[in-house]
Amino acid sequence: MNAELRKSIMKLLKSGTRLDGRKFSEFRKPIEVQCNYINTAEGSARVKIGETEVIAGVKMEVGKPYPDNPDEGTIIVGAELLPMSNPEFELGPPGIQAVELARVVDRGIRESKTIDFKGLCITPGEKVWLLLIDVISVNDAGNLLDAASLAALAALKSARFPEYNGEKIDYKKKTDKELELRNLPIAITVIKIGGSLIVDPDSEEEKATDARLTVTSMEDGTLCAMQKGGDAPLTKEDIEKMVELAIEKGKELRECL
Repeated sequence: MNAELRKSIMKLLKSGTRLDGRKFSEFRKPIEVQCNYINTAEGSARVKIGETEVIAGVKMEVGKPYPDNPDEGTIIVGAELLPMSNPEFELGPPGIQAVELARVVDRGIRESKTIDFKGLCITPGEKVWLLLIDVISVNDAGNLLDAASLAALAALKSARFPEYNGEKIDYKKKTDKELELRNLPIAITVIKIGGSLIVDPDSEEEKATDARLTVTSMEDGTLCAMQKGGDAPLTKEDIEKMVELAIEKGKELRECL
């Protein structure tokens, strides 16, 4: 990134503030969660954090279970980072950033056990429900990881099963059956710039990042997933502070659901 911009960001951080005037632990405003955003999906949500905007959709299909889990359904998460949301994104196969984003979303949902996969079984060894979760970037102004995770969870929360007669799904008819979510795992990304730790980085702060840690936690503070990024190492003290901050901010973001 521009060396002068990084110098300006670090100078501001040392004085206790950020480029946009926020505190280190402050999210951009507004934080908006709009469920049932796409009528053709079984579940959907639009999330805005400041100027960052993403859409998540849930599609339900019936398929065969994995051989090692014959009585469990599953989730499949995909992410598409559109060039219209950031000129640095390109059309074509998912890039490294899209793959990482999908994995962070998938791992948070899967490891939190928020979905009862056994409850998605229709006929053991033959038919299970598959939940296809797609995340699309509309505008990347920083911190897509947290926005995407929140959108995916909100989409699952709003999902309704389509009508299924044992042979064919009628996607035009939604039932009243909801997904039973046992936990609400929230992902919070904390980045380190110099000696400062901040949440909800904007695009310019992301470019100045030395290291980042995305922490997914549940309502009681239990950790269910972590993802480290950036080239710089993190000390034990860094990680402890980042986890503590992420758990605390997770409570705030969870209220938006």
